[in-house]
Amino acid sequence: MAYDGLFTIAMTKELQQLVTGRIAKVHQPNAQEVIFTIRANGANKKLLFSIHPTYARVHMTEQTIENPPEPPMFCSLLRKHVEGGFIETIEQLDADRILKLTISSKNEIGDPITRYIYAEIMGRHSNLIMVDAETEKIVDSLKHLPPAMNSYRTVLPGSIYIAPPKQDKWNPVTVTDEQLAEFFTEIRDAKEIMQQFVGFSPLHANELLFRAQEQQVPTVSIFRDFVNEFVIGGTKPTYLEQGRKVIFSPIDLHSFEEPKTYYNTLSELLDRVFFARAERDRVKQQAGDLENWLQAEINKLKLKLKKLDQDLKRAQNLDQYQLFGELLMANLYQFEKGAKSVTVENYYSETGDKITIPLSERKTPIENAQSYYAKYNKFKHALVKVEEQIQIATADIEYFELLAQQVQQASPADIEEIREELAEQGYMRLKKSKRRKKPVKPTPEKYVSSTGVPISIGKNNKQNDYLTFKIARKWETWLHTKDIPGSHVVIHSDDPDEQTILEAATLAAYFSKARESSSVPVDYTEVKQVKKPSGAKPGFVIYFEQKTVFVTPDEALVMQLQANT
Repeated sequence: MAYDGLFTIAMTKELQQLVTGRIAKVHQPNAQEVIFTIRANGANKKLLFSIHPTYARVHMTEQTIENPPEPPMFCSLLRKHVEGGFIETIEQLDADRILKLTISSKNEIGDPITRYIYAEIMGRHSNLIMVDAETEKIVDSLKHLPPAMNSYRTVLPGSIYIAPPKQDKWNPVTVTDEQLAEFFTEIRDAKEIMQQFVGFSPLHANELLFRAQEQQVPTVSIFRDFVNEFVIGGTKPTYLEQGRKVIFSPIDLHSFEEPKTYYNTLSELLDRVFFARAERDRVKQQAGDLENWLQAEINKLKLKLKKLDQDLKRAQNLDQYQLFGELLMANLYQFEKGAKSVTVENYYSETGDKITIPLSERKTPIENAQSYYAKYNKFKHALVKVEEQIQIATADIEYFELLAQQVQQASPADIEEIREELAEQGYMRLKKSKRRKKPVKPTPEKYVSSTGVPISIGKNNKQNDYLTFKIARKWETWLHTKDIPGSHVVIHSDDPDEQTILEAATLAAYFSKARESSSVPVDYTEVKQVKKPSGAKPGFVIYFEQKTVFVTPDEALVMQLQANT
C-alpha cells in the first residue's frame, strides 16, 4: 500500500473542497477512528480519520460506520471544541504524512476560539491530536505518549505540541532545479530516491524510475511532471491487485499492466481499498472473543466426533458377539471352566469353517456364553446412542462453522445478534447490562441492482430468518450459495431481469464462505419454495424447484450496489 507523503499531497488538494465547511457532527465509532460530518457547498461530507497501525488514512467516505451508544471521552471533547466550527484551512506539513486542519469555533460563553487538528498518518505511530491555537498546548489526542515512551516529544493534555521530527530530506515540491540536476547526474535506485526525498514510498520511487527508463536517469522535467500529478490532486486514482497484494495510487501506474481500475476521486479509491479490510478489523475488535469461542467449540466437537467414530467401530462388532454367544450355547459340552479358548464349527458359514472363540478361564461355559450376549445387548444400545451423538455433533459443527463464517463477514452491528442467538440456543450466556435493551427487529442490509431493483441480504441467522419468512413475499426471488454456508438474499421483485439475478447472486457469493473463490454456484427460487424444517436451527432451510447460476464474488460490484441505495 502507498499512503505516502505524495499521496497526502494529492489528498490535501482533494480536501480543499471542505474549507469554509461547517462541522455539523462528530462521531468516534471506535478507539482508532473519528468521523466529522461537514456541511460544505450545499452537501454533507463525511471526513474519516483513522490511526489504525495498518490502515491509517484521512479521506472522505461514503461508508456508514456503527457508533457506540455512549461517545468516548475524546469524541466528547471534540464535540465541545469543534462541533459547529468552520474549517479555515487544510494543509500538509513539509510533504510528509501530516495534515493540519485549522478550525474556528466558539467556547461555552460564545467567545471565538481556534483549534488545530493534526492528523499524523505514520503507521503504528499514527495519531489524531487537538491543539489550542493560542497556546499551542495539546487539548487531547486519540493516543497518549508520555515522556517515558518518547524522549523527543510528549503527547498528553497540557503539553506543548511538537511535530514529529523532520526528516533530513528534500521536499519534492520545493526542491530546486539545481539540486535535482546534481542528484540525477548518475543512475539512482528506488532506495536512494526514498532516502533523498520526503514522501516517496517504494511504489512511487519505482514508478518514477520506470517513467525515466529511456533516459536511464530522471531529468528535472520528468521529476517535476511526476510530482505535479500529485500536486494537482491526483490525475488518475488507480487500483489493482497482484494475487493477494493490493496496490493503489493517486496517479496511473505505468509500471503495472492491466487490469487496472480507475476511480473519479481519491476518496472513492480509498473506500474501495479499505471497504472490507477496515470493516473486518472493526469486527475483530468487537468479536475477537466470540471468534475464539466458536473455534474452541468447533475443535472440541471435532475431537468428540473422532472419539465417537472409535466407539462406533467398536460397537459395530456386536454381530460377532451375538455369533460367539450362540455358538458357545450350541457347544457347551465341548469345553469346561478354565479353558482359554474353544474352536467350534461355525454353523452360519456356508463352507462350515472352524472358528476360535476366546474364553474367560474363571467362567463356566454358560457364563462365557452369557457374557457375549451381554456385550451384544450393551453395544446394540450403544450403537444407537453413538449414531445419535454423531448426528448431533456433526450438526453442531456445521452450525458453529456457519456462525464463524458470519462473524468473519459481519458488521459490528451484527455481532450482538449472533451473541443473542447463541444465548437463545443455550450455548452461552450474555453479559448482564445495567440498561434494559428494547427488543429490536433484525435489519437485513439493503442494496439496489444496477437496474433499480431492491435487494436485501441477511448477515446472520436472525436476519436470514426474518428476511425470508417475515419480510419477503412469496413470489419474490430467494438466493443462496449451493451447498456452501452463506447469507439469504432476496430480490424484491416478482419478475427480476437477468442482470439483477446475476448481481444478487454475486452478493450471495460474496457474503458466503466462498468469498475468495471463483465460479461459485448460487441457487435461486421463489420464496414460497423455501421451507424451515420443524426444530431446525436458526438460518437453516430447505428449498425446491431451484435454478443455478455461476458467479465470481466482486467487491467493487458490492460497493456499487450498496452505493445505489
